[in-house]
Amino acid sequence: MGEFVRLEVADGIGTIRLDRPKMNALNLQVQNEIEECAREATVRDDVAAVIVYGGERVFAAGADIKEMQTMSYTDMAVAVEGLHSFTTTLARIPKPSVAAITGYALGGGCELAMCCDFRIAGESAQLGQPEILLGIIPGAGGTQRLTRLVGPAKAKELIFSGRFIKADEALAIGLVDRVVPDAEVYAAARDWMAQLVKGPRFALKAAKEAVDRGGELDLDSGLALEKSLFAALFATHDRLVGMESFVANGPGKAHFEGR
Repeated sequence: MGEFVRLEVADGIGTIRLDRPKMNALNLQVQNEIEECAREATVRDDVAAVIVYGGERVFAAGADIKEMQTMSYTDMAVAVEGLHSFTTTLARIPKPSVAAITGYALGGGCELAMCCDFRIAGESAQLGQPEILLGIIPGAGGTQRLTRLVGPAKAKELIFSGRFIKADEALAIGLVDRVVPDAEVYAAARDWMAQLVKGPRFALKAAKEAVDRGGELDLDSGLALEKSLFAALFATHDRLVGMESFVANGPGKAHFEGR
């Protein structure tokens, strides 16, 4: 458990909880602690799904600008590797994940949210990539993940302007997947992940890999990846459980065992 980030596990759900008052600014220490929690969530058998949560007031309001202000080019040339390391490690957790967004998710906070499979936001949440207002661009995956979520034209508009968008607009453009009352964000995220905790773990892992990696490949290579992952699942016990349950009782009644 880090000073500002911890992994809390209950009922198969691991919550990566940011707690650096007041705004969960993502300094180098927080980045490292997020990465450590993501690695732990990856290997723990009692974690089947992951929530990233900044608390009731704010998700993460971006990088620690005071820390960045004094950095030289050579300093940042080293530090940017850490920026990409912690976000990539989070994105590659081989389990379903959701960002539970309250308050601000700006800059690095928005990039952090985009590393999850899904994003659920409170009604008063605001998201954005305002780095251009500092004379820089997003550096933790924002230019790439935002483009893949909302398309190049909308990504450019948000990045070029640096403007904040409210939850309803984020939902309309596909940056978030659900909007709920502010007080219900974390509970809604838990309810969502609780449905997936009961699923076949190896099939969920394969599905995530097929979608994420397949999106980086040409169609033929993506289809080859899917073919390999599909066939491999016939070596799992859950495949037998699922098919036997379907034949005997119809769809949606299997009790998977995660093996």
